[in-house]
Amino acid sequence: MIPLDPLPNLIDQVYGRLLEAIIDRTLLPGQRITQNELADRLGVSRQPISHALHLLHRQGLVAESGKRGFEVTQLDPQRIRELYEVRGAIDALAARLAARRAREDAPARAQLEAALEAGRAIDDHAPLARLIALDVDFHSAIYRLAGNSAIEEMIAPQWPHMRRSMATVLAELDYRDSAWTEHEAIAAHIFSGNAAAAEAAALAHAQTAGRMTEERLRATDVAA
Repeated sequence: MIPLDPLPNLIDQVYGRLLEAIIDRTLLPGQRITQNELADRLGVSRQPISHALHLLHRQGLVAESGKRGFEVTQLDPQRIRELYEVRGAIDALAARLAARRAREDAPARAQLEAALEAGRAIDDHAPLARLIALDVDFHSAIYRLAGNSAIEEMIAPQWPHMRRSMATVLAELDYRDSAWTEHEAIAAHIFSGNAAAAEAAALAHAQTAGRMTEERLRATDVAA
């Protein structure tokens, strides 16, 4: 992590930098971090560090550990399963609504097409952070095309946890390919206006990702 510029929104910058470090595993689950250490690494005072850590603590991304210390929380397989169950229902709804609006909202459709094309262009050397961002962009484009603002509002607080879970499976080359194959199928149904097929494909995609993530996390726990 490189030092930050001392801009007025320093707390937001620190929060964003720490969040990205947790998601891309620069800061590993279970890793202990202190305010002094982070202040030195980011080149800022302890005050914005303290505020940012408490925001992350409130979201369940870090936990208190010793005097003035925190540690990155572990991903809980059961919690991930619960999140994907909810996300599956939301993604299915979004895909169904998007398919119904695919011919009405040209700008939102173009955003989904662009997100799909960007995903198709990834290769085996793409960094994990880029893979996660592209995945989020694809699903966010579907939410926008759905035309229901409540969908994005409901999913937004869970994105940090979902992005952490994505890193678990997107690190595997085989799943990167299959994930985008599933994305292409979802998008094809949306573009054709087949709401039922889009809904089913989106639900199946979320269920597969959730199952794979939970299994990977449980296997890691057993190995440890």
